[in-house]
Amino acid sequence: MMQDALAPPDVRARMLRLGGAVALLVIALDQLSKWWILERALPCLSGPPGPWCVAQAPFIEVTGFFNLVMAWNRGVSFGLFAHEAAFMPYVLIAVALAITTFLVLWLRRTGRVFPAVCIGLVIGGALGNVIDRFRFGAVADFLDFHVAGWHWPAFNVADSCIVVGVVLLVADGLFAREEPR
Repeated sequence: MMQDALAPPDVRARMLRLGGAVALLVIALDQLSKWWILERALPCLSGPPGPWCVAQAPFIEVTGFFNLVMAWNRGVSFGLFAHEAAFMPYVLIAVALAITTFLVLWLRRTGRVFPAVCIGLVIGGALGNVIDRFRFGAVADFLDFHVAGWHWPAFNVADSCIVVGVVLLVADGLFAREEPR
């Protein structure tokens, strides 16, 4: 496994800014996509948007394997921990913020562009979903891929960035070559 020596302070500061910029871009794209879905594409037909909507606009078939749907996830991945306890969104917010804090500390120590971008993806995705939990008590999911009647659980831009960021971080940890000294 590659051992990173602590990079010089100016390099670490640049990587922190890069990761922060990636995180802000992810948050903006995530929230913009959710706004478009909730207000334009699949609006609530019975009042303001949110998990309390009684009459949601019907799904939109985009292709034979992809739909836009409106699903509210009160839990974490695949709806785990989605019981109806009123405090659960706050527990999930606290967990996400704790993980984000760890990632920011990691980002402050990295001296390489690739992990800085990957960490920024994960931070931005986590915070995008935290914003939903603060606003709605649940996360807005709307991307629905399916094959032969089998549907992958709906997800959103933030979820995509988290998965891509984590997979790339794992790949970097497994396959990155040690840089010559």
